[in-house]
Amino acid sequence: MNLTKAVMGMALLSSFASAGSPARTSATQEVTGLLREFMWAAGHGDRQVFDRFFADDVIYTRATGIVIGKSDIMKGLGKPTPASQPTSTYSAEDIMVHEYGDTAIVAFRLEARTLEADGKVETAHFRNTGTFLKRNGQWQAVAWQATRISEVAKDQ
Repeated sequence: MNLTKAVMGMALLSSFASAGSPARTSATQEVTGLLREFMWAAGHGDRQVFDRFFADDVIYTRATGIVIGKSDIMKGLGKPTPASQPTSTYSAEDIMVHEYGDTAIVAFRLEARTLEADGKVETAHFRNTGTFLKRNGQWQAVAWQATRISEVAKDQ
């Protein structure tokens, strides 16, 4: 799996809403919007969104256990994909957002679908946890952890 897929495999969300969830505060709404934008960008290799999403001092632990920074994340991005032809799509389930003033913690289960060259779709599942800080009025991920879920554990 290349770095782009690993980075994308972290990242995120088609819907944060669930039945019976409490009312969302402004911080949760802002982070949710940022994550939704990032999910789309992850499937399209949008460098500008990645640059805004990750803080310059982000600590990212890949599913392989390797720790990287923003420059590594940006280097690993491939060429942008046309909006009508993404080769990967991402969705998130079981999303939790906890707010602590100018800090928000997000945890969720990610499904990554990648169209391979032979026409088959590879599906992978991850658990992700991200820490966001609001600096100068902007939310950015300062820490990220992606853990690949085995086939046995994916339904748990």
